[in-house]
Amino acid sequence: MSDARAHDEEADARADPRMLRRLVSYLGPYRLQVGVSLVLLFTGAALELAGPYLTKVALDRALPARDAGLLGRLVLLYVGSLVLAFLAEYAHTLLTAWLGQRVMFDLRVQVFEHLQRLSLRFFDRNPVGRLMTRVTNDVEQLNEAFSSGLVTIFGDVFTLLFIVGMMLQLNWRLALVTFTVLPFVAVATFLFRGLIRRAYRDIRVRLARINAFTQEHVSGIRVVQLFGREEPVLARFKKVNADHLEAHLRSITYYALFFPVIEVLTAVALALILWYGGGATLQGTMTVGVVAAFLQYTRRFFRPIQDLSEKYNILQGAMAASERIFELLDTEPDVPADAHPLRLPEPGRGEIEFRDVWFRYGDEDDWVLKGVSFTARPGERVAIVGATGAGKSTIISLLMRFYDATRGEVLFDGVPIRRVSARELRSRVSLVLQDVFLFSEDVTSNIRLGEAGISDERVREAARRVGAEPFINRLPGGYAQPLGERGTSLSVGERQLVSFARALAFDPLVLVLDEATSSVDSELEAQIEEALDELMRGRTSLVIAHRLSTVQSADQILVLHHGEIRERGTHAELLRRGGLYARLHELQFVRSAPADAA
Repeated sequence: MSDARAHDEEADARADPRMLRRLVSYLGPYRLQVGVSLVLLFTGAALELAGPYLTKVALDRALPARDAGLLGRLVLLYVGSLVLAFLAEYAHTLLTAWLGQRVMFDLRVQVFEHLQRLSLRFFDRNPVGRLMTRVTNDVEQLNEAFSSGLVTIFGDVFTLLFIVGMMLQLNWRLALVTFTVLPFVAVATFLFRGLIRRAYRDIRVRLARINAFTQEHVSGIRVVQLFGREEPVLARFKKVNADHLEAHLRSITYYALFFPVIEVLTAVALALILWYGGGATLQGTMTVGVVAAFLQYTRRFFRPIQDLSEKYNILQGAMAASERIFELLDTEPDVPADAHPLRLPEPGRGEIEFRDVWFRYGDEDDWVLKGVSFTARPGERVAIVGATGAGKSTIISLLMRFYDATRGEVLFDGVPIRRVSARELRSRVSLVLQDVFLFSEDVTSNIRLGEAGISDERVREAARRVGAEPFINRLPGGYAQPLGERGTSLSVGERQLVSFARALAFDPLVLVLDEATSSVDSELEAQIEEALDELMRGRTSLVIAHRLSTVQSADQILVLHHGEIRERGTHAELLRRGGLYARLHELQFVRSAPADAA
């Protein structure tokens, strides 16, 4: 255990400067503001040194000489230094807060932009709640570091250096006596650093667990309530929350111990000044003003040390947060972009070809697809049928480049899709999934998806052609009606119709329907059959369906079984052949007929 801990501390020592440099790099676009902030910090630090020195002059010169004029000027200078220090601190606080907000804005945009580029495999492995923590809580923690940590640390460091210089200039012997407590301060700070770093790392990890747990169970609240699992879920949440509380209390305990230690060392330093300085004053080798100035400087000397310790608190939170943010930013997409992508031919034809494609999700996993080869010619309708888990949806995921084939090749208009940018490939394909996702925006926004080239008229035309316009017009706001989170204000069938309109509005070369009518009842299915026929006319279409009634008109039907294409042909050819497709057809139609008649 001790070896592992030593290894962690050694790794932390290497990681801290590296992460700090990376954090500081975000201040690069704001060099001018950072420079002004540092000037204000140096000005404030210098002004703070004026008070003790003016006190020394008053005690050693003005009071013994009974010089009221000099004393008055010293008082005015003292008040003036306080006013200027206040103004410098006010301007510095405003500027550093502005810097923190700007950096937080830039970093949050970078994290969100990076999330959108990551592959689906990444989201399969990471809960949404954990990723939300990266974008919100962790970035906010870095905001505190930038606004009240990184920049102001320079001010504290320079204050310490200025005070050390003034103390050595006033009386180097008394200064060395005062500095005898510094080794003890260094030891206390070193021990505190290791303990608080581990505590803050645990806090960030356990906060992410709370967010992930909460997001998952709030999203699945229907299941929780339906099966009466409120009490067990609450008990699990209490356990996760208690772990987070324990980490926080541990960090509080460390601070409760560290700050009194610093206070004791401060008192020891003051006692040493009174002992040595008082003796020297009685012997006539030191003035009362020097002792008084040292007492004030010592108080101000340990104040930045305490401030640095508090800022170390902030920095440790920032280090823990930055570790996790940079880990996310350093995650490369599983589907890499080609450094020199090829362009698809213009105008496109919409031909799709799978050449001996093999695929599995992990190196140790079973093969999901095994030697799949087929061609969908321009304008051809190809249906893919098979039992659940046969690999039908995986074919669509490979075509859309959500994943890359493990072996073999997928081509679009004769170009390997590995060599094509994902954005260009997906601009030529519209995908309608079984599980429709709608955003909380209005109907028009859900169909257009922010594409400026799609006009309102084109949105309405797409909705009319798929039969969605009648129910849209019945909504209180029509096309401007907000749909709520995930479109919960619409029925399942209505959400499916909106997804059809979305696919049509983008006018793709290739249309992919992945169980797209499985959530639509028979009445609605009949309503949209004509619209789908029109939608697929002139386009290459891949249709995945459990209901064989929706694929009988396909030009080619592929029967997938355990990741392999076992049969292919038209509906009539496959029925005559009497294989897997014929058995599926019998199960869905022949055996269901008596039940329907009854």
